[in-house]
Amino acid sequence: MNIRRACKKDTDKIIKLLGQVLEIHAELRPDIFISGTTKYTPEDLEKMYQDDKKPIYAAVDDNDELLGYVMCALKEPAHSSNIIPFKTLFIDDFCVDESARGQHVGQALFEHVKNEALRLGCYDITLNVWEGNDSAKHFYDKIGFRPRETQMEFILK
Repeated sequence: MNIRRACKKDTDKIIKLLGQVLEIHAELRPDIFISGTTKYTPEDLEKMYQDDKKPIYAAVDDNDELLGYVMCALKEPAHSSNIIPFKTLFIDDFCVDESARGQHVGQALFEHVKNEALRLGCYDITLNVWEGNDSAKHFYDKIGFRPRETQMEFILK
């Protein structure tokens, strides 16, 4: 397995995997997510491939076939008199193909992200996980993530 920056030839597979992620979310929250859609379009991905502030890392097999990806965004909190300035590498989306799960692809991707965050001078790595996505929560717990804050909602409809 190799980890590299994603590129145009990965687009079809990334779109497929984005669909896998969306269906998990649509099942959990049909009031928010639309089944059969994806978070990003091929055109969105094309722009992200070129953006060093939004890197997409791809795990590929020996034939350079995509096994999984992690989409990141380099962020810095807005200036505030009560927060020390720092950089965060935010994991925007993370997916390992269903057929490659259990082969440590996610662990390898995360190790790569950790190394990149260190190289970029980041203080931390953050992500969001939807309530009810227990398999994702279990994975994130296993690799060392801990809650920073809890976002709560009160649905009006």
